[in-house]
Amino acid sequence: MARTIAIVDYGMGNLRSVQKGFESVGATVVVTSDPGTIRGADAVVVPGVGAFCQAMMNIRPRLEDAILDAVRAGKPFLGICLGFQLLFSIGLEGGVTRGLGLIDGEVRRFSPSSGVRVPHIGWNQLRILRESPVTAGVPDGSYVYFAHSFRACPADGRVVVAETEYGEIFPSVVQKGNVFGLQFHPEKSSEVGLRMLRNFAGMV
Repeated sequence: MARTIAIVDYGMGNLRSVQKGFESVGATVVVTSDPGTIRGADAVVVPGVGAFCQAMMNIRPRLEDAILDAVRAGKPFLGICLGFQLLFSIGLEGGVTRGLGLIDGEVRRFSPSSGVRVPHIGWNQLRILRESPVTAGVPDGSYVYFAHSFRACPADGRVVVAETEYGEIFPSVVQKGNVFGLQFHPEKSSEVGLRMLRNFAGMV
């Protein structure tokens, strides 16, 4: 029986492009907003674009418990772009919003004093700091595609797998146990991004 990755549909995000990315590397995926399907999947992905506060408003009523149950069960879990930011304790977009709390830290807007245009859109480099299954075979200095206005500030720097500089240095890949996060869009990041999707699918 094929191992299945659930891509969580919470009403925000580029679900189809993430689905196609995983399918292109041979993964079996299902796009779902059903808590039972999320709990029953072998791995879970939360993608997304948009605002932290609205995303959590959409997730909290029906999907949060299922997502957290999957993580507690030890299943591989991946947050992409906005989904990456939702991994953290607090988001500061439009006030203070509680995130999924899988990684301690805050998500803050890029500092105006950094002198860069916000949002950060386009190709930028990864500086890989430590080994992780999700970045296996990805060369240091690889370019990936970003589109975001906020950056994660983890309480513990040991969760940072790779960082990127855009006026200031921010985490672009994180891992804490079975929880992985990519601030960029791997499905739009050519072979480097597909390699990371393939690596994640290989954990299932």
